Amino acid sequence: MELCIKLKNIVAIILCCISTLMICITCSGIDHQPNIILIMADDLGIGDVGCYGNNTIRTPNIDRLAEEGVMLTHHIAAAPLCTPSRAAFMTGRYPIRMGMDNGYRVRVLMFTGSSGGLPKNETTFAAILQKQGYSTGIIGKWHLGVNCETRNDYCHHPLSHGFDYFYGTPFTNVYDCKPGSESAIFVDVQATVYLTTEVVFVGLLTLLVLRWTGCISIGWKWIVWPAVICTLLFGSWYSVFGFLRRWNCLVMRNHQVIQQPSNPETLSTRMTEEALGFIERNQKKPFLLFMSLLHVHSPFFTTKPFIGKSNHGSYGDNVEEMDWHVGQIVNSINNFGLANKTIIYFASDHGGSRDSVGINGELDGGWNGIYRGKKGLAGWEGGIRVPGIFRWPGQLPSGRKIDEPTSLMDIYPTIVSLAGASLPQDRVIDGRNLMALLKGDVRRSEHEFLFHYCGSALHAVRWHPKGSDSVWKAHLFTPRSEADNCYRTDAGGCHDESVSYHDPPLLFDLLKDPSEANPLSPATEPLFHEIQDQIRLGIEQHRKTLTPVPLQLSWNNILWKPWLQPCCGTFPFCGCSEDSSESSKTQGPGK
Repeated sequence: MELCIKLKNIVAIILCCISTLMICITCSGIDHQPNIILIMADDLGIGDVGCYGNNTIRTPNIDRLAEEGVMLTHHIAAAPLCTPSRAAFMTGRYPIRMGMDNGYRVRVLMFTGSSGGLPKNETTFAAILQKQGYSTGIIGKWHLGVNCETRNDYCHHPLSHGFDYFYGTPFTNVYDCKPGSESAIFVDVQATVYLTTEVVFVGLLTLLVLRWTGCISIGWKWIVWPAVICTLLFGSWYSVFGFLRRWNCLVMRNHQVIQQPSNPETLSTRMTEEALGFIERNQKKPFLLFMSLLHVHSPFFTTKPFIGKSNHGSYGDNVEEMDWHVGQIVNSINNFGLANKTIIYFASDHGGSRDSVGINGELDGGWNGIYRGKKGLAGWEGGIRVPGIFRWPGQLPSGRKIDEPTSLMDIYPTIVSLAGASLPQDRVIDGRNLMALLKGDVRRSEHEFLFHYCGSALHAVRWHPKGSDSVWKAHLFTPRSEADNCYRTDAGGCHDESVSYHDPPLLFDLLKDPSEANPLSPATEPLFHEIQDQIRLGIEQHRKTLTPVPLQLSWNNILWKPWLQPCCGTFPFCGCSEDSSESSKTQGPGK
């Protein structure tokens, strides 16, 4: 009898243990691998969003994310331009570590038919999550390259970097994509070719008239050769720039080009439809969705319901439409009952493009709030300070603001940890896991130093001393010009006559002077020399971690190569016109 009682107790204990274990496994499966949605705006200024202080542009959906989650007020991009910033975001590493920024004139990819891009040996967060069983998708802008050596090697393509599904543009949104607009690619080079061609043509016409009227008697070779030169000049321009809209502005589904040139009037809507379809297809298993918006990069393709609705002209209209797209994704998560299983992150890839006023008195670029500078100006806060919002009901507090320095690179280790994976051990990861900070388990950021590059040159350093609330920022050099044309200013603004060097570096106290208006001196800051010494030591330690790598944005890698050009139809007259995402709704990831 006593033995039976003991056996019953043992069985009961075993059953209890099994039951507890099953509950733990179930809980672990839900909590340890949440769905992850990353929403990244393009060129959005931190001052353009309501929850960051804007009271004239309506962004209710983004504001609601902040109300229901955690808002970062000191969130920093690793670069002030699309390509290097997104490379850092995808890998958790400074762009210089992978050759995704340099000191040449051009610091972003300019053609879909170039050979530069995210190196094959870099490990993205998508690649890690894919191995953890996640379904991974990217919808929208990529801008990290396509091919290396042949038109179909896809070495830089999203599907080669851990994504199961891609729908969007491998390039970006530029004026070349807007019919009737002037080109935005190498505009000064094109102008030089135009001018040279015109001069040769006028000279040729003059010689022809004078020869025909008998005013001069010269051999026909003086007319034929200028004609040949004129033809060659115009042909060289047209062969590279005449097809830019057709070659650069295209839409891909996975490896297939499905629309060329793209229809920018409908692309944003199709992207959101694709995102909603991806969520619906994968609602029963863990998924990673990177929603890489085309909003609010100029030119603005705003749909009719939002045109003329804001107080800030075409730019404000585009911001408000962007907010609507964000709302569609959040609503989908809520409607599928996935809110508590899904962490949503919203940010911009860098600061707003410019702070100028258009000819009609409207803002034609982003507003970076109190922060000095803009897109393209690497050191100033306005070019790199961005919105950063997390929402995860039941896991993260609501209505919380964090003023600690954080980085777009922090997303990498954060979501890798959430997926239950480990970080790569064969390389330096510059990002830091944010979960303890977001939850309130710790008060301080793990970043003591953050480094800001202008191309391959170290531009500025941010130091958050241990045991102090202060954030010091030292500028080793600053751009001489803050002109609006960022592609020309920032690309040539990293060296020599384009910058002013500072010895000692310009020093600011961002806690007291976030606008970087008043440089400190030994007279105004008693610890001036000690702070400079600590920053100098931080730079020395950082530089010891750098190793030479091939430059992905070298002239050879950014120039257009016809044999690499993605194309549907017959090259160079590429063309196809799928303008609907209906056919994708029945497709699984990667199909």
